[in-house]
Amino acid sequence: MTATTTPHQSDSWRTPFVIILCGCLIGLLSFGPRSVVGMFLMPVSTENGWTRDILSLTIAIQNLMWGVGQPFAGAIADRFGTLRVFWAGAIMYGLGLACMVLPLPPLAMHVLSGTLVGLGLAGVSFNLVLACFAKLLPESRRASAMGMGTAASSFGQFVFAPLTPFLMDLVGWKAALLIFSCVPVLIIPLAFALATRPSSGVGQGTGAEMSIAATLKQAFAHPSYVYLVIGFFTCGFQLAFITTHYPTYLKDLNIEAWVAGVALALIGLFNIVGSLGAGWLSARMSKRWLLVWIYFSRGAAVILLFVFPPSTALALVFAALMGLLWLSTVPPTSGLVALMFGTRYMAMLYGFVFFSHQVGGFLGAWLGGVMYERTGSYEVMWYLSILFCIGSGLINIPIKERPVAQPAPVPAE
Repeated sequence: MTATTTPHQSDSWRTPFVIILCGCLIGLLSFGPRSVVGMFLMPVSTENGWTRDILSLTIAIQNLMWGVGQPFAGAIADRFGTLRVFWAGAIMYGLGLACMVLPLPPLAMHVLSGTLVGLGLAGVSFNLVLACFAKLLPESRRASAMGMGTAASSFGQFVFAPLTPFLMDLVGWKAALLIFSCVPVLIIPLAFALATRPSSGVGQGTGAEMSIAATLKQAFAHPSYVYLVIGFFTCGFQLAFITTHYPTYLKDLNIEAWVAGVALALIGLFNIVGSLGAGWLSARMSKRWLLVWIYFSRGAAVILLFVFPPSTALALVFAALMGLLWLSTVPPTSGLVALMFGTRYMAMLYGFVFFSHQVGGFLGAWLGGVMYERTGSYEVMWYLSILFCIGSGLINIPIKERPVAQPAPVPAE
């Protein structure tokens, strides 16, 4: 029996329950602080005398570097195991958050906080957790576990969203941010439960085991994978724009400050339901049609902001609707990657899908600040959000839900 098929005796404590529990805690601790960075947009900008587009660029770079780093973090984890990736990511993430407290010039803030937080998240976020679930859990548990891991990340937002304004009032925004910078340290011991051995996981299809280069070539030559990559752009665009700018958007509408914290908390709370539901549905219905429905529904939710006049009730209803659809794209998307290519290079291949997500996140966070400074409102961003939802819904329709067979090895002459 090999290490890729049978756990070592010393790993007997790593039952599916322990793996899922620790993975969910990592998702909570990694996504929680990141989900509330937008609530520090105005305090940091005011402290440094910046317009809001400057820190928006830092947050955008965090998203982009998270996406850039994810395929590499995934490839390293696939090749050498996940433990050191989790450790390095936790340290960089914490340092990057701490840098936001320092009186740095804009360029230094972009380079330090943007790069460290982004690369750190690539090493500790739920993306790597989901890849570990795919490698370590039996196939019958994967879909529901991916939904639970995504939901746990949402619970992190639910916990940190109301906690953030409370801490800011209690100890000041700088101390609150420093407290959050210590949170990733808790990920280090939890990572032992998700440790994978080098080159663990199984491939998909027939033929000899493929190399990383051959797998990437095959993936990007496969239309369904490319459609999945392109479609995930919208998810990142919306998430980054809303988490970064929705609190200030509500403030601009003269809605009370507490509403922003409750709105973000509602997104996290309802996302738990949405993520668990998406994980359950992913095992029981077409994953691509689930994605189509989610993207079209997101666009419809944004349209509500234009149909009804601004109010506290509308702000909270919109947050609840978006929460149901927030990370519900993750279980069917990651499930499609595993279905097409197996789990051998799951972390890397999903990493490239997530890169598209984070390119969208970069533009959502950055353009939100730019468009506000140029037009005095976020209206253009909301219209773009609707347009991208329609596009992503349409591009997921032709995806083929079946394994991609590996090419048969060429016989030696």
